[in-house]
Amino acid sequence: MVTLGYSLSSEEHPANELVKHAKMAEDAGFSFAMISDHYHPWTHKQGHSPFVWSVLGAIASATERIPIGTAVTCPTVRIHPGIIAQAAATVASMMPGRFMLGLGSGEKLNEHIFGSRWPAAGVRIEMLAEAVEVINNLWRGGWQNHHGRHYTVENARIFSLPDKLPPVYIASACARSARLAAKCDGIICTQPNSSTIEAFEQAGGKGKPRFGHLSVCWARDETQARKQALEQWPNAAISGQSSFELPLPRHYEELAKRVTESEIGSSVICGPDPKKHLDAIREFADAGFDHVFVHQVGRDQKGFAEFYRSEIIPAIREMSTNGRARQDSADSHA
Repeated sequence: MVTLGYSLSSEEHPANELVKHAKMAEDAGFSFAMISDHYHPWTHKQGHSPFVWSVLGAIASATERIPIGTAVTCPTVRIHPGIIAQAAATVASMMPGRFMLGLGSGEKLNEHIFGSRWPAAGVRIEMLAEAVEVINNLWRGGWQNHHGRHYTVENARIFSLPDKLPPVYIASACARSARLAAKCDGIICTQPNSSTIEAFEQAGGKGKPRFGHLSVCWARDETQARKQALEQWPNAAISGQSSFELPLPRHYEELAKRVTESEIGSSVICGPDPKKHLDAIREFADAGFDHVFVHQVGRDQKGFAEFYRSEIIPAIREMSTNGRARQDSADSHA
């Protein structure tokens, strides 16, 4: 079936709360966690956006077992890939064998802030591919130089490298970025799109991890959950180029005025019915994903964690066990 993870939403929570949530996820039985990396939240109502690398350092100290990854960091415009290489190496050294570096081509919301030109989508993927090359070169150790189309590195060396380098996963919403992900260690998607997974596997990604991101809003009442999701996470219903091209939170808020509770209910799994949550996770599994990390919209992370600890995680484990048993039985009769 799938391995279930927890999503740390930097847009909605201050740094110290995110550290507590990571520990809570570890104690609740989630198998991994992923943390978002933004300079701005999507809307002012979300209200937060701490520097992810500081938060990860604190999480490394507060947790013991749970693997943590970025979902995702953009190493192309706002931050030079050489800095990301050093930051990721440091965090990987602080949580040996537990850190995963998720990379993506970013959104204008976060990347335009220092006056850099916001490139076209194809150029952004080209920049991401070169950024991965820069990161891997620096992770080899020793003195490195790089003179590419988009980045220059001169006489740089990362002295504090971990004993085990972190895997690199690429966020993808199209075939081109899926092919880049296939050259790395895995893929991250926000939709259960089987065609993206097919492109990933055809490009050489078969057998590599496939992560899906699922947004839910658990509450004791579905109507309450929908209202909360609409208030706190209306951007879930904003799709297409708007997701990448708008520069300010107020622009997302303007589009969000058109979003209805019904529409948000189609984008975010709302309410306390375990079946709806399990069906959404199965949809990712059916599309070819083997990891799903779940984002609880809103402040009640404790209630969500308890619901998943008691209702969802055991059900996922049981499905996985039954699936392995059926496969073993089929293999024995083959």
